[in-house]
Amino acid sequence: MAKAVARKQLPAGITPVIEDYLKTIYFMAQEQAQVKTTDVAKRLRVKPSSVTAMLKTLADLKLVEYRPYYGVALTPLGNQIALEVIRHHRLIELYLVKALGFSWDEVHEEAEVLEHVLSEKLEARIAAHLGDPTLDPHGDPIPALDGTLPETATMTLADAPLRKRLRVVRVRDQDAERLRYIATLGLVPGAHLRLIERAPFEGPVTVRIGKRVHALDSRLARTILVEEAPRHPS
Repeated sequence: MAKAVARKQLPAGITPVIEDYLKTIYFMAQEQAQVKTTDVAKRLRVKPSSVTAMLKTLADLKLVEYRPYYGVALTPLGNQIALEVIRHHRLIELYLVKALGFSWDEVHEEAEVLEHVLSEKLEARIAAHLGDPTLDPHGDPIPALDGTLPETATMTLADAPLRKRLRVVRVRDQDAERLRYIATLGLVPGAHLRLIERAPFEGPVTVRIGKRVHALDSRLARTILVEEAPRHPS
């Protein structure tokens, strides 16, 4: 993967709004083959005409490749900047939890603001203080300085095999209320569980965590990524 970009190397005119667009396009490209203007507008909750104007600006800055009526893709430079912003965001989230006592449902909104103003010096100090971590509080991978991301073989809880011992790796949800609910169930990164029942037709899944049993909506279960854990008496 391409190397991360230092702030001093960025093109002139990079603003927090531009960074938010690049980050959004990056995430959407991980989820779907084609990122359309209307999709970006829905994700950012802005008018399609505003997105079109911004994409033209990003194309002029060589940050995206944009084809009207088809879609948008990040250039290598745009991808590098997106990864740098994501690194800032996830380091800040972890620092707020580990050093300042925030809960995992409180940190997203704070990091959304601070990710744009974090200096390289402070970023390095935070990373060193945390021991150069690879995961944030939700289990999301933190891009390394060279832009690489740690890779893990995971599956959603909704698709996991029945009766197998599983470990929660990552929770892909930033909604504070849902995160608080997930935490009350004990479905935090590192937790062990078993999927004991899956209802048909997109019905709920039932999991056992220790001695507790919970039924989860399949949509919520898809935000929880797990891996098979080594055998261990439960």
